[in-house]
Amino acid sequence: MANGSEVVHGFPHLDTVRSAITALYRRLSPEGVLSYAPSVVPGDVAFADQDDLHLGAQRVARALVQHLKLPEARMIVSFREMHHAASVEFTAGPEYFIELNDRFRTHRRDIGAALAHEIMHVLLHRLDLSFPGTRDNEILTDTATTYLGAGWLLLDAFREDRVSSQKLGYLTPEEFGYVLAKRAIAFDEDPSPWFTSPQGYTAYTKGRAQALRDAQQPPLTTAGWSGRHRYAKDRRYAREHPGAAPADAGSWASASTSSSASSSAYAFESGPDGLRVSFSCPTCHARIRVPVRGRVRARCGLCRTILECDT
Repeated sequence: MANGSEVVHGFPHLDTVRSAITALYRRLSPEGVLSYAPSVVPGDVAFADQDDLHLGAQRVARALVQHLKLPEARMIVSFREMHHAASVEFTAGPEYFIELNDRFRTHRRDIGAALAHEIMHVLLHRLDLSFPGTRDNEILTDTATTYLGAGWLLLDAFREDRVSSQKLGYLTPEEFGYVLAKRAIAFDEDPSPWFTSPQGYTAYTKGRAQALRDAQQPPLTTAGWSGRHRYAKDRRYAREHPGAAPADAGSWASASTSSSASSSAYAFESGPDGLRVSFSCPTCHARIRVPVRGRVRARCGLCRTILECDT
């Protein structure tokens, strides 16, 4: 929880975020992911100043438990002084204990955001889905919370001005906006009316611009002129120099490094059946490989998105 300290902006964790989206589709299946529609609605997690602190927190927790499909998990919420925004304790029984930072006693409209992150820890624990290392696992948690319909609360809790700031979660505001935009595209939602934070909405628009760029990369037919021109140049080089990286080494990864290429990059691979190109699905970021033979229609093997390509 950044409270008054400088907030990091931009997209420093984008590769991990994309890996987290892929992991969700692998663990839940496309049908499982889409079962989290629609997003949790503002009315279900609203917290008025006149609401009883503990009863209100329990009510919001129940709404989030239901949205995240954890009907057997009962959340017991308490408040104490702590460095972090919140923590959750896993037990063998049907109850889960969540502790919230004491500051939420007077910042009640952000209680839903803190609870959403902690309850997602419970869901990921039940799914046996995790990333190695605390940092990457928390990024997975923020990404899953947002992509499964409750993380818009975390972005709406972001506020920043010249003298103070508040941000919950491990993603930057723009990364929260990116994941929220990816969900909006996949689920055909418009989260714009839900924002009460102007800074949160601005971060969403920046994240959405990045998300739209994912669907405008070659070899997709939606790629712009400059991308198509670069792709044609790289394709020609790949045909003339099989297995080698292009002269500028900046457009695509060689076959030997394609597995670690960034999500938006494409890679050419030479094989017995001719040249193939691999690229990331703009929906789930799984790698797709298709032959280089002009216009082709590709279907992502993970999320089943149909993509029009000009290879």
